[in-house]
Amino acid sequence: MSPMERLQKLASHFTSANPVPGPANKIHAGDSHEYHHRNNFHTLSPTGLLWRAAQIEPNATAIYHKTANNKILRRSYLEAADRARGLAYYLRKHKHARVGLLCTNTPAFLEALFGIAAAGAVSVAVNYRLKTDDISYIFQHSDVDVIIADYEFEELLGTYRKDKPNVKVIVDNDTDATEGELSGPFDDVVLEGLKYDQKSGGKGWADLETQAKDEESVIALAYTSGTTARPKGVEYTHRGCYLAAMGNVIESGLNYHKGRAKYLWTLPMFHATGWTFPWAVTAVRGTHYCLRKIDYPEIWRLLKEEGITHFNAAPTVNTLLCAAKEAEKLDHPVHVTVAASPPSAWLFEQMTNLNLHPVHVYGLTETYGPITKGYHMPEWEEMPVKEKYAKMARQGHGFVMSLPARVIKTDQDEGVLIDVEKNGQEIGEIVFEGNICAKGYYKDAEATRKLWAGGMSHSGDLAVWHPDGAIQILDRAKDIIISGGENISSVALESMLATHPSILEVGVVAVPDSHWGERPKAFVTVKENAALQPEEAINWAKENSNISRFMVPREVEVVKELPKTSTGKLKKNVLREWARGHRDAS
Repeated sequence: MSPMERLQKLASHFTSANPVPGPANKIHAGDSHEYHHRNNFHTLSPTGLLWRAAQIEPNATAIYHKTANNKILRRSYLEAADRARGLAYYLRKHKHARVGLLCTNTPAFLEALFGIAAAGAVSVAVNYRLKTDDISYIFQHSDVDVIIADYEFEELLGTYRKDKPNVKVIVDNDTDATEGELSGPFDDVVLEGLKYDQKSGGKGWADLETQAKDEESVIALAYTSGTTARPKGVEYTHRGCYLAAMGNVIESGLNYHKGRAKYLWTLPMFHATGWTFPWAVTAVRGTHYCLRKIDYPEIWRLLKEEGITHFNAAPTVNTLLCAAKEAEKLDHPVHVTVAASPPSAWLFEQMTNLNLHPVHVYGLTETYGPITKGYHMPEWEEMPVKEKYAKMARQGHGFVMSLPARVIKTDQDEGVLIDVEKNGQEIGEIVFEGNICAKGYYKDAEATRKLWAGGMSHSGDLAVWHPDGAIQILDRAKDIIISGGENISSVALESMLATHPSILEVGVVAVPDSHWGERPKAFVTVKENAALQPEEAINWAKENSNISRFMVPREVEVVKELPKTSTGKLKKNVLREWARGHRDAS
């Protein structure tokens, strides 16, 4: 063998007929293109999880729902998969590529998420609590070519329809009927798709995109709330959604219990595609308990009678749930994934006493929902109660599917990333990288550049980094109150005021002060059958709490209800307007 032949033979050991880059690897052979499949690789997509569940347990209950016509609907995995398949073939038949969703937590919404992706299309779910102008903007910005809308929200499309009269709107009546007088356009569409599949050879799920052609392609656009600017469309990929869903299976313990996970949809599905829980619950063949609206007596009924094992909710929802007159300690533990705004240690203690066990996570729309978790350490059980729950209320460490979260200094040039000290004192911004960070913003290159400045995804949240590696949020950068040179965390102050025996909820914002520059003002609601005078709350904060003197608000205003987003976050921008005397802000 010549030296050249030996060299070529050696080189062959370092090359492959099946290159690594993607699921369909292109190799040039003359002027033709040949595609090769790697046997030890497949693209990641959550779409096939419904089809998989229907194959494994076709008769298992996928959906439980009290419909708009007040009927209890129970739908098996086989039935749910068939309906998603019908929608997918309808969308394929009519060549729809972007599908808007304007629905509450209904079976149609859940089935549509799978059907849209299976058709190779992109879903665009919108918050139905937004103004009609914002709803119209999102659907136009995202280029949707068909919309699925719950009957209750069809009228919200008035502004959009004036601008886009040719875009079809498919209405879901949310009844227990799938055919006949009580069914509606959404059911008709599903039936049309199923018939189209039959006429096309009856290939079923085998001919749908249960495995994405490109795992980095967009599966959904999740729009930010747009409270201070136009909403931005966060690009979710097939790969990101799959990995985020698997992370939620692990971190929320969806597969760690006796029997089947029974997941209650208190979290809006439109919010970051339900934090990817539509896919996570389906992956473990759990039952989705759909809810048209937050109804605390109904939630307690389901917790007690149906044996709910999991739900996700913001601290506000959990606070009101614990305060409901139906509240009582459950005979079985329920895992409650808590996020959306920083919770208090006091809330976690109340929840645990009711057998509602908090799984504390933190994340953003830009991270598919949760990306960190407050991992509970066994040694905490030996700590004093207050210290234990204070540690539980921290935002913790990066998810199993992510890389570690970092906290960086904020006094650096854009793109310069220097970590703060892990001393629990130095304040910085939380940044992320890894599998469950979104690609960027749809049609907004400049916002995407800023999001990824320096190669890390920026949260805008301020936090400290503890010696054990756990992060703890203090505030959004814009919500820190600087009073006489002291930084006051509105989150920390809210948490401490919430321990007052008569206070139910608290929102704190900065108001101008001629001497100190600015100072905190607290808006509070009180518990049922309780009374509270502002002076009483202020004196209690001075004399009977752990609130430092410089943090004590000079103004406390008792209000009937605090303004919140659809996910339970306080609308601090509205509270600031209230503090200025603009009480018509909402």
